[in-house]
Amino acid sequence: MSRMLRLPGLVDVHVHLRVPGGEHKEDFATGTAAALAGGFTQVLAMPNTSPPLATRPALDLALAAARRDARCDVGLYAGASPFHLDALRELADDAVGLKIYLNDTFGPLRVEDLPTLLGCFRLWPRHRLIALHAEGQSAAVAIGLAAAFGRPVHICHVSRREEIELIAAAKARGLPVTCEVTPHHLFLTETDAARLGPLGDMRPRLATQADQDALWDHIGHTVDCIATDHAPHTLAEKASAAPPPGVPGLETALPLMLTAVAQGRLRLERLVALMAVNPRRIFGLPDQPDTWIEVEVDRPYVIAADGLHTKCGWTPFAGVEVTARVQRVVLRGQVAYDADAGVLAPPGSGQVIRSAGHG
Repeated sequence: MSRMLRLPGLVDVHVHLRVPGGEHKEDFATGTAAALAGGFTQVLAMPNTSPPLATRPALDLALAAARRDARCDVGLYAGASPFHLDALRELADDAVGLKIYLNDTFGPLRVEDLPTLLGCFRLWPRHRLIALHAEGQSAAVAIGLAAAFGRPVHICHVSRREEIELIAAAKARGLPVTCEVTPHHLFLTETDAARLGPLGDMRPRLATQADQDALWDHIGHTVDCIATDHAPHTLAEKASAAPPPGVPGLETALPLMLTAVAQGRLRLERLVALMAVNPRRIFGLPDQPDTWIEVEVDRPYVIAADGLHTKCGWTPFAGVEVTARVQRVVLRGQVAYDADAGVLAPPGSGQVIRSAGHG
């Protein structure tokens, strides 16, 4: 028999809402509708847009669109660029953090030279978090910077055994390092990538079963956050000769993770820490009064692409059976989503948030 859970509003610290420049894939209205349908009441949007959020005009353009269109609360990252280091200080007050791309990214924000990297750590205010796309050996670079500068870093979408073990060792030495993992790396492997084709292509790429097992081995202690890396692209783009990497994830993350709870892979209290408590603490995000979500559990169903709120309209998890479904989301005392009525929060009802400083 199914039952209802009441949980705090969730936080996703890693989403791509494609504004400005990619509105045919997603925008603040559709992306935050997908967030609410997935139980998220705060999301943090990445800066690798077109143009990237590395200058004041680009950030102002995105902020204006968020104020106009967001249905849940949204924060924006500033992007590190070797061409705009002088803009970092003026971006900090309106950003939730600085994102540095040390590995391949879909866009122009990759940082490949040491002077730019050191400049970011010297110029970005210490009370604002630095998040890094740091795969493989780059994870060691990120940890070394945390040690050298004595300031927290957050490593995004960890996917390999060597990476999570290195982060665990850094934490054991007391270094100020936090990290996130994605549902697609927890539930899909390179075998699924071969089956899904372009719909299973993302960065970091899907890994081996041994890598996935290591993430689950560390989910009870080393991992700090579950983040979706929601990265929508149209089906036409995915079917093209050069398909861009990325998959949507806002609407499937909680059903997948609560199914893992039902299977005994982690405790509910730990999941709440990973998807609500820790993200707010690490990024210094404001509380949301009178905010909660209601989730029906123990009633199996199969994930389908039909009815998704994301503009891209597909999911790599189509056909997967889960046991949890978001039924209602209340944001600041108002019903923002109802499973029967749909998304009720109008565009512009979400707030643009800034970090108060990392916790």
